[in-house]
Amino acid sequence: MADKEYDDIPGTFVFDADRSREGYHLNQFCISLRLQVNRDAFNANENTYLDKYPMTKEQRDAVVNRDWNLMLELGGNIYYTAKFAANEGINFQNLAGKMTGMGVEAYRDMMLGGGRPIDGNRTKSEWKDN
Repeated sequence: MADKEYDDIPGTFVFDADRSREGYHLNQFCISLRLQVNRDAFNANENTYLDKYPMTKEQRDAVVNRDWNLMLELGGNIYYTAKFAANEGINFQNLAGKMTGMGVEAYRDMMLGGGRPIDGNRTKSEWKDN
């Protein structure tokens, strides 16, 4: 993908048209898990179920390894990815805690406290260790 002006936003991957195209099969897999019959099939045999979705090797590895952030980087949509997380017994708040590396309690406390401060988080160029 070509560099975009918003690639400088720290800690996120903007889900745009390019990421949507890149992650199409990954997202189709994730959203398929909204149906119990598909969850049962996936849970019974992950590899066979994943064979139905022509993801890249990197996308498939991210799914197998439950690498939530990499799934987003590779075109995953957070709302579709959350369907996969729910299948794993992970609610959205817990998923966010895992993805930020903060843990559930610290993430919850941050959000209850008004969220992440904007200073130092608008662009990667603001980071001292960039």
